[in-house]
Amino acid sequence: MDIQPISVYEEKLQSSFPTKDSIPFEVRISGKKYEPLYLLDGKILKWDGNLEDVSSPICINENGQIKRTIIGQVPSMDEAAAMEGLNAAVRAWNNGRGEWPTMSVKERISAVEQFVARMRLVRDEVVKLMMWEIGKSLEDSYKEFDRTVDYIIKTIEALKEVDRNNSRFSLDDGVIAQVRRSPLGVCLSMGPFNYPLNETYTTLIPALIMGNTLVVKPPKFGVMLHQPLLEAFAECFPKGVVNFIYGTGSKIISPIMKSGLVDVLAFIGSSRVADVLKLQHPRPHRMRCILGLDAKNPALVMPDADLDLAVKECVTGSLSFNGQRCTGLKIMFVHKSIIDQFLTKLAEAIDKLPQGMPWEKGVKLTPLPEFDKAVRLKGYIDDAITKGAKVVNQGGGAFYETLFKPAIVYPIAPNADLYDVEQFGPVVPVCSYNDEQEFLDFVTNSNYGQQLSVFGNNPKIIARLIDQLTNQVSRININSQCQRGPDTLPFTGRKDSAEATLSISDALRCFSIRSLVAAQSNENSRDIIQNIVNGRHSNFLNTDFIL
Repeated sequence: MDIQPISVYEEKLQSSFPTKDSIPFEVRISGKKYEPLYLLDGKILKWDGNLEDVSSPICINENGQIKRTIIGQVPSMDEAAAMEGLNAAVRAWNNGRGEWPTMSVKERISAVEQFVARMRLVRDEVVKLMMWEIGKSLEDSYKEFDRTVDYIIKTIEALKEVDRNNSRFSLDDGVIAQVRRSPLGVCLSMGPFNYPLNETYTTLIPALIMGNTLVVKPPKFGVMLHQPLLEAFAECFPKGVVNFIYGTGSKIISPIMKSGLVDVLAFIGSSRVADVLKLQHPRPHRMRCILGLDAKNPALVMPDADLDLAVKECVTGSLSFNGQRCTGLKIMFVHKSIIDQFLTKLAEAIDKLPQGMPWEKGVKLTPLPEFDKAVRLKGYIDDAITKGAKVVNQGGGAFYETLFKPAIVYPIAPNADLYDVEQFGPVVPVCSYNDEQEFLDFVTNSNYGQQLSVFGNNPKIIARLIDQLTNQVSRININSQCQRGPDTLPFTGRKDSAEATLSISDALRCFSIRSLVAAQSNENSRDIIQNIVNGRHSNFLNTDFIL
C-alpha cells in the first residue's frame, strides 16, 4: 500500500467543512436568535452585562477561509450575579422549610412529570443546539436526548418504589418509627461538555426530585442547549428551586464554594478541579460530594480472543464521540502473539469510519469542540514517537482546524504521556505484553479505577483476572467495551475516578439522607401518630401509597 503524505489527509479534512449554502436547511439554527437569558429565582431574565461568544466546532468555508462560526452569546456573569443565583436557592431551601423541600413526594413527582412533558416539546431544538455546540452527530444527539428523558421517567418510578417501601411504620423494642429519605439542601450542579444534557440531568434530576434546591452551571461547551428548557424549569417548579448561572468557573464558582452555603456538590469533570472546589468550601465535611472524574480505562486482548469482536468493541470503545467519553477505552494491551493481526484489523476498521459533519448520515467522527484540542493531541503523539512509538494507520494524527483523523500509536512506552494521561480524544494508544502481570501492574499503579475490558475465551483465566481486579476498578467488561449503561447499574469508580455512585436508584440515595420520626409505643404516642396520619397533617409522616 502506498503511503500518502500527511498533507493529503489534511486536505481531505479541510474539504469536509461546508459552505453556509451547502448546510441542509433542516439542521440550520441561524434562523432563530438566541438571547443571553438566564433563570434566577423563578424568572427568566435577559443578561445586560458582559457576554461570551459561543463558537461552533463546525467550521464554515467562507471563500476558502475555514473558521469556527459564532452561533450565539451567553452571559458572562460576575461574582455578584453568581451569588444572586446561590442566594435564590438558599431562600428556596429556607433551612429545609421551603415549599419544595417540605412538599410531598407525590407532589414533587407530579412537578417533574410536568417538566418531562414540556421537555419533549423542545426535543428538536435542544438536539440541534447540541449538535452545533459540541459537534456530536445528529443521530447521537437525539439518542442523548431520548436517553435523558428515559432516565427521568425511570427515576420517577424508582422514587415511587422507594416511597412505597417507606410508607409503613416499624415497631421494635417498644419504639414506633417511620424512616423516610429527606433532602440535603442546596446543590451546585456542574455537568461535562461531552454529555451536556444527559450527565447534567443525571445529577440535576435526582437532586431535584428528592427536594433539594439547585444552582446549575452548564459546561463551557454545551451551554446554549439548556436555553429552550428554562421556561419549563421556571413554570414547573417553585421560584428559586432551579437557577442557571453562566460564566468562567474560576470567577463565579469560587465565591459560591467559599460562601459555605453549598450542601451538595454534583460535579462531573477532572479530579484536579474537584479538589480545588472541595478545598474552597470552609466546612468540607458538611458537603456531600457526588463526583464523576477522570479515567484511563484499559483493554486487555488475550491470545485466544475473538479478534474481530475485540477490534469492533475497541474501535467503538475508543472512538465513540471521537473518544470524548470518560468511559472510553483509553489504552489497549494486546498479547505479542497477535499484536500484528490486531493492529492490521484495527487500522482497517478505523479507516472505514466515516468522518465529516454531524448531520451527515452514518458519520462517526466529527469536529472537536475544545479550542486547540487537535494541537494537544498531536503533542501526545509526538511525545510517544520520541519514546519509540509509531503511528500505525495512514494519515493518523492529521488534522485541520477541528477535524482530527484518529491515530493508532504503537508501542507506547511506560514513560510516554499516552501511557497514563487521559487523552480524551481520537488517539488510540496500544501496548503489547508477554505476561498478564504487565496489565495487572498498569491497573494497580494507575491513579484511576473506573472500568476495564477483558477480551478472551478461557473461563479460568478470566475468572482469575476478575478476582484480582474487582478491587481495583468498579466495573469489568467481558468481551465488550467500557460503558455507563444501562442506567439501572451502578456507575462509579475507585481512586481518582469518582466519589459516590450514580445509577437510577443510587442517585436518589446520594442526594438524600435517611430521616425518621420515632416515639415510645404507648397509647398516647399511638393516638398522636394516628391522628397525624388519618388527618393527613404531615407530608413526611404518612402512609400514602403512590401507584
